[in-house]
Amino acid sequence: MAAQEHVRREFGSVEENDLRLDVEKSEQIIDALNQDLADVYVLYHQVRKHHWNVEGAEFRDLHLFLGEAAEDLEAAADEIAERAQALGGTPISGPAEQAEHASIDYEGQSVYDIRTSLEHDLEAYGDIIEATRDHIELAENLGDHATAQILRENLVQTEEDAHHIEHYLADDTLVMDA
Repeated sequence: MAAQEHVRREFGSVEENDLRLDVEKSEQIIDALNQDLADVYVLYHQVRKHHWNVEGAEFRDLHLFLGEAAEDLEAAADEIAERAQALGGTPISGPAEQAEHASIDYEGQSVYDIRTSLEHDLEAYGDIIEATRDHIELAENLGDHATAQILRENLVQTEEDAHHIEHYLADDTLVMDA
């Protein structure tokens, strides 16, 4: 730690921004973005865990898909965090704080069969999709069309990845039960 320490912005405080969005409106949007950021990071860690631990006949396809899905979540988190900062806020960054602010729960450290893992992922994706839709509406209602657009773009990818998981969970498969 440096000998001299100066906090430039306390977490939870919101400063004036160059985007000319009122601080009171920015506060509401930043709160929503920090929930989105926390949710995305919780799901990111869960999906990454599944990427590392997947086994079985469909290993390769699932391993590749889960790796790409984790990258999609990481990219969304980066966009959300940068927008919160641009609005004069501080993006939530610590793992403990993210877990505390998230509206979804991490499934834990245990390794489950891939079907159970994907079901957990799909549930979390669904919760994130619903929250993102609500936050798009909030941003629009507060006149922050750029944040709404960023969230819409993230929503398209989130829905696409959730749809792929639905396909993996379908009951039609070439793998025979033993």
